[in-house]
Amino acid sequence: MKHNLIIRILALVFILGMVTSNTFAQGTGKIVGKITDKKTGETLIGVSVKVTGASKGTTSDVEGRYTLGGLETGNLTVEFSYVGYPTKKISDIAAVSGKVTNLDVVMEESGQMLEAVVITATAKQESIGGLYAQQKNAISMSSGISADQIKRSPDRNTSEVLKRVSGASIQDNKFIVVRGLADRYNTTALNNTMLPSTEPDRKAFSFDIIPSSLVDRIVINKTAAPNLPGDFAGGMIQIMTKDVPDQSFLNVGTSWSYNSQSTGQDFLSNSRNSRDWLGFDDGSRSLPSQVPGSFQEYNPLSNQEKVEKTKLFSNLYPQQSSRALPVQSYQLTWGNRKTFKNSSSLGSVVSFNYRNAQTINYVTRSDYENQFQNFAYQYNDDEFRYSTVLGGLANITYKKGNNKFSFKNIYNRTFEDNYTDREGRNTNADGFIRFNNSDLTQKTMLNTQLEGDHQFGKQEKDNRLNWNVNYSLIERSQPDLRSIAYRQSFQSPEDPFTVLDRNSRRFFSDMNENNYSAQLNYTRSLSIFKNKGTFKTGLMKLYKDRTFDARIFQYLFNPTGSTEFDNAILSQSKDMVFSETNISSNGGFFLSDFTQNTDTYQAQTDLNAGYLMLDNALGKRYRLVWGLRAESYYQNTDTRSLGGQDISISNTFLDILPSANLTFTLNEKTNLRFSASRTVSRPELRELSPFTFFDYVTQTSTSGDPNLLRAQITNLDFRYELYPKSGEAITAGVFFKDFSNPIEQILDEGGTPERRQVTFQNAQGARAFGVELEVRKNLGFIVESALLRNLTAFSNLTYIKSEVELGARSNNRSRALQGQSPYLINGGLQYVSGKSGLSFSALYNRVGQRIAFVGNAFFPDVYENPRDVVDLQISKRLLKNNAEIKLNVGDLLNQKSIFYLNMDDKTTYNSSVDKNFTTRTFGTNFSLALTYNLNFNK
Repeated sequence: MKHNLIIRILALVFILGMVTSNTFAQGTGKIVGKITDKKTGETLIGVSVKVTGASKGTTSDVEGRYTLGGLETGNLTVEFSYVGYPTKKISDIAAVSGKVTNLDVVMEESGQMLEAVVITATAKQESIGGLYAQQKNAISMSSGISADQIKRSPDRNTSEVLKRVSGASIQDNKFIVVRGLADRYNTTALNNTMLPSTEPDRKAFSFDIIPSSLVDRIVINKTAAPNLPGDFAGGMIQIMTKDVPDQSFLNVGTSWSYNSQSTGQDFLSNSRNSRDWLGFDDGSRSLPSQVPGSFQEYNPLSNQEKVEKTKLFSNLYPQQSSRALPVQSYQLTWGNRKTFKNSSSLGSVVSFNYRNAQTINYVTRSDYENQFQNFAYQYNDDEFRYSTVLGGLANITYKKGNNKFSFKNIYNRTFEDNYTDREGRNTNADGFIRFNNSDLTQKTMLNTQLEGDHQFGKQEKDNRLNWNVNYSLIERSQPDLRSIAYRQSFQSPEDPFTVLDRNSRRFFSDMNENNYSAQLNYTRSLSIFKNKGTFKTGLMKLYKDRTFDARIFQYLFNPTGSTEFDNAILSQSKDMVFSETNISSNGGFFLSDFTQNTDTYQAQTDLNAGYLMLDNALGKRYRLVWGLRAESYYQNTDTRSLGGQDISISNTFLDILPSANLTFTLNEKTNLRFSASRTVSRPELRELSPFTFFDYVTQTSTSGDPNLLRAQITNLDFRYELYPKSGEAITAGVFFKDFSNPIEQILDEGGTPERRQVTFQNAQGARAFGVELEVRKNLGFIVESALLRNLTAFSNLTYIKSEVELGARSNNRSRALQGQSPYLINGGLQYVSGKSGLSFSALYNRVGQRIAFVGNAFFPDVYENPRDVVDLQISKRLLKNNAEIKLNVGDLLNQKSIFYLNMDDKTTYNSSVDKNFTTRTFGTNFSLALTYNLNFNK
């Protein structure tokens, strides 16, 4: 019923939009754009902009942007003038009624006052020049993707978008891998503010929580610069959400998706409550408030008191079946732009998004004993994933003259309930196993920031000051993770399955993290040896505090050893066995609290950083960006040992991080770049904590190591860049990285097939060498035809060779760095026809085999096998280009995901030699999306 209500509301908005679209489409034209310096790529502020032969005029604002509104339709000529730059006149600019024409302009400094010189160009020529300036003038080596490219892919969220960026791949459908390095070597910023990790067990940001439709652009910085955080070696990912729109608009969209192995199939779960569809548990899964707040208070209770407390817990084990519905998503976005008489403007973007998915994965799990000759267990798991994503964005920006103030907010709520239905055999248990596990995870991210940008000085471009204050909240809870297992003896297949006490548990955990940050950057233009340059300096502070609490309960069967206990109870169904009638201290069950002292920790980090940076030209062809960054980092974790003694783990690091980026401009279209830098990778709070979490599904336990050291990395990069035409790029580069004390996720030697023990450990050192190639080329050069003029081919390839120095842990073997892929491949074709409104894209992605877990002397490395992923999209614009319909096909090949034990010296997967650890199939997705956009041209 609630889903139907949402559909009706969106349908009403859509219908009203179609009815009123013609009304709002009428009116005058508007020309907008950004003005930049050709040599440095910096925005120019205070540029005079006016229409030739008319009284219309304006100046560029603090971001170098200008807006000319209320223009009569037709082809116009616009004049751009600025002190120290030749006047530029751009002709053939189309002003279209009810539409916005975008024209970015590049101006070149004259070196002397040439007020009488006028440079003329057409709008088409200027658009090409603007693109070159953006692509060529980045400070560091980077790769990125724009909002327009995002729209032409079937990607729903930011994690899927990132797969398209050169040198990037995605792990577990949400964590980024740059240049084949594990996610721990990346840092993420949202609107210029560093984001915390969303995961309690790893340093990683879950990119699937940000819808792609809210993203304006994404840039992955692959080389360091003094003004960037120093805690990365793979990539510094910058996500910019939509800010001030060029015109007011209302956009509504919906999509429906069919999964080939999920939609319409039987979908199993424990009981669902009335708020799950909204992404909020209604409290029925929470730890009852009357239950003592710690195991120290609970365990001294008498058996009868424990019985009474156990009866307070809801019996959520009953299994229910339904039909898996199509994946549904809805979005409503409103943008408003208001220009005032004093040339100031107020812009805002507000967006709400909702997504609900019910998918089924088919998984096999195996482990081995007796020198891997026999199975320790073989399981077939059906994983039923019910997920709801609810989010919103609200950005407000005010600009007046050389000042800009922004208030930006993003909220996301992710609700994911994973229900596992298992059947299989376990040699250690000497029987057949039936197992069910319900793992509900609720994640909340709230990020709010206030920022300002100000330009001042004798010349308006001389001095620039920008600042940012930020608060982020990360919450993650697991309310009532519960498991139940039944066993039937190999020797007595006629006997019923009976409950195993040790695998029937209930787990509750909460993580709360507050992040407070502020930064200040000052930029001054200057002249160095008669060459234009820029001096930049800044300060940053980031403080975070985290609390984590977990409670673990286990059902004790017949705890008093009563002779009245009826063993037939153990064969009762899941919905009956733990019902209230069987909760008793005499011939029944009750919950025992076996939480440990290490299952709770508190932690804080305090990062203080400052930098000095010079960006200066060395003659006409060379540009050197160099400087120094200093970071002081304090980290503290407070917990208790198993015996109850207080433990405080503290580390303080001071890192001096130099970097230099040299660019040699061969000609208007070509760059050579060289970069050298020093960066770090620090252990996360969870990696230091001795807290141990046991995952009954994967049968692994994860714990931290308080003795971890930070990794230090030396980075060298070289790249050739060619930009032949607008929208085209050809780049080739090599990179080298030297790691000292890299942190890896390993399997401890004490593990068994029933409990593989995962922890973190420093290797002695590692080196990685890589080659990157990227091509984006329009195919119109092959033969003159309308088809090929609209067709673009693109591909990026990355090859990496890494080797770890293992020292005493070598065991006479060499291997790649954990998480390091030997190669990454992205490629595709894109067809876009402006006249017909038809577009098509075919995308391909493949990531080479990589170590998921480092093995030990008794257990080989666990690798993830490559998959070929093919995605297709066809779209058509309708209703005077105000509407668009898209048909997407995701993961067309639906190849298995395979994790395997590497049993020989060759890392590539060999099904006749290597042992399967985990395999999974996801199904192919077919989706239909419809969006409608209303523009209000004022």
